[in-house]
Amino acid sequence: MPKYRNQLPQLSGRFFLTDGGIETTLIFHEGLELPDFAAFDLLKDTAGYEALRKYYRTYAAIARSYHAGFILESATWRASSDWGDKLSYSVRELADLNRTAIDLLCHIRDEYETATSPMVISGCVGPRGDGYSPTAMMSANESEQYHAIQIDGFSRTEADMVTAITMNYVEEAIGIARAAKAAGMPAAISFTVETDGKLPTGQTLRDAIERVDKATQHSPAYYMINCAHPHHFEAVLTAGEAWTKRIRGLRANASTKSHAELNESAELDVGNPIEFGRQHRALLDKLKHLNVLGGCCGTDHRHIEEICKACITRA
Repeated sequence: MPKYRNQLPQLSGRFFLTDGGIETTLIFHEGLELPDFAAFDLLKDTAGYEALRKYYRTYAAIARSYHAGFILESATWRASSDWGDKLSYSVRELADLNRTAIDLLCHIRDEYETATSPMVISGCVGPRGDGYSPTAMMSANESEQYHAIQIDGFSRTEADMVTAITMNYVEEAIGIARAAKAAGMPAAISFTVETDGKLPTGQTLRDAIERVDKATQHSPAYYMINCAHPHHFEAVLTAGEAWTKRIRGLRANASTKSHAELNESAELDVGNPIEFGRQHRALLDKLKHLNVLGGCCGTDHRHIEEICKACITRA
């Protein structure tokens, strides 16, 4: 039985960590090949499975050392139907790998969870198309039908919730929220923004969150922002506004570069981990419900450690 599906502990307000930029860490620091940025592809053999296990254990140990909770996010951002087809996985093979991804996290939780470090297992859902550019946009109904396959699979595992990462337009987010609700899974919706703090479609973050809430009767458990540097979105966050209270999580990029610049970069920009931690501390004053903190592109365990030093130790 899923441990926290009916009562997510991160909704209590205590600090929870996530991992960092899984794909950039595995590619640039570990020298692994991820076709189409698909970390789930590593699960096909023992060596890849062990590389992922090592990766998650690093972050679980940090969470435990700071007595923080931890969101174990599965390596399945690319493990939906279209991406599986592109990588020549059959429907059954893809379903098996999604289950394996969750099983791996169950083993990590068994090893590292303590009374002061509850560990929530999340099935990661990524965009059907490009994470930076909203191409081949779907209607909300089309999105629900597409993502229901992966989300229904997660509902039959020990996953406590699903998290939609790098959402770049509203209709896809609405469809995922509806599919999760139909499957009985709590969902977090994480939007990405450009350097102006707006979604790639030009829509404001406020409007995106309010539209998803209106279309789904506020079904998402909470919202997040990911794959953008704090400088890109801090100016659009006004403390006290109702919509900002729906934001509980951040998985920011280490680099201040735009998505277009990151796509063209041949080297990893890790930014300044110490400054990164301080920027998150400053954001706690704007986002009063912010308590899920992690990283995205370019971040690794060093950035998460600095977030802990700047934010968690002051609690």
